[in-house]
Amino acid sequence: MTDTLTLPPRTRPAPSRRPHLISGPATGLLLAALVAGLVAALVVGISIGSVNLPLAQVWGVVWAHVTGRGAQADPLLSQVVWEIRTPRALLAALAGAGLSVAGVALQALVRNPLADPYVLGVSSAASLGAVLVPALGSTALAGAFGVTGAAFAAAMLSALLVYVLSQRAGRLLDTWLVLTGVAVGYLCAAATTFVQLQLNPTELQGMMFWLMGSVAGASWPDLGVPALLIVACMVWLALQARALNALLAGEEAAIAIGVPVAAPRIGLLVAGSLLTATVVSVVGGIGFIGLMIPHMVRFVVGADHRRVLPVSLLTGALFLVLVDLAARTVDRPNELPVGIFTTGLGVPFFLWLLRRRAKGGTDAA
Repeated sequence: MTDTLTLPPRTRPAPSRRPHLISGPATGLLLAALVAGLVAALVVGISIGSVNLPLAQVWGVVWAHVTGRGAQADPLLSQVVWEIRTPRALLAALAGAGLSVAGVALQALVRNPLADPYVLGVSSAASLGAVLVPALGSTALAGAFGVTGAAFAAAMLSALLVYVLSQRAGRLLDTWLVLTGVAVGYLCAAATTFVQLQLNPTELQGMMFWLMGSVAGASWPDLGVPALLIVACMVWLALQARALNALLAGEEAAIAIGVPVAAPRIGLLVAGSLLTATVVSVVGGIGFIGLMIPHMVRFVVGADHRRVLPVSLLTGALFLVLVDLAARTVDRPNELPVGIFTTGLGVPFFLWLLRRRAKGGTDAA
């Protein structure tokens, strides 16, 4: 008779027992569909803007730049298509992917689907760090950190503060987590407002639009750092998938099956903060993507991080490309910050999620 205290050799943590819509080989089909959808959304995003342009001319410009062949396009048309629309669509995809993966990392860290960079105050702290740099001008502090460095430092401090203050007797409390994150977020928002008051009216208008979250003004140099960091964090998170699945069962269960928890948790804190800081430094404070996307993905593919991570990355990228497309076409020729749309969708989703949890309808996955 098998000893009930002995774990079978093949035992591994079960991420979740809740039913989900897609599993097994169908996950590959879902990934393929998301890739196709993302490519289609990027094509539409480059083709359509606040100004109507003939599609043949638009893609003639893209083809000429990609292949180095084709007729020389009108300089103004080339600037609109290649220097404005194309990097903007790509940056929207990178920002959506980065915030979604950051949400997965932070939710795995605290084992709570309510966690995301915006709700936990990380996004607000990163915004504060980022706005301090132009406010300080050419001082030594601004020159030493740069926008991304200052945003990362502020995001790390915020995440660490929320994480520490949310623990009681060594246990992480869900209620304290949300309340502490909201409090830290409000504090950072107040500090950001104070910094804004020190700016002149021209700087203030641009800063307010940026703080709401916008990919307007994207350029090719903006794409390199976010792309590299997203790839690096995704590789690390994929290698830690077993540890992330174990953390869903709790620290005691993870330790019992031989999975260390200290190093993965520190890595999750760094990865989530780094991704958030990087995205905020280039597109401003876009909220609730890290909350909505991972939760919806878990509903579709389950809680196994081997599926959650790639599906969340592609879903977040597709989502923000579509949101940015709406932001620049709903009120043409005017453009709206994408943060208005994500917040308008995210707040009802957050309230619905709270009600489900209050009724016992969701777990930590």
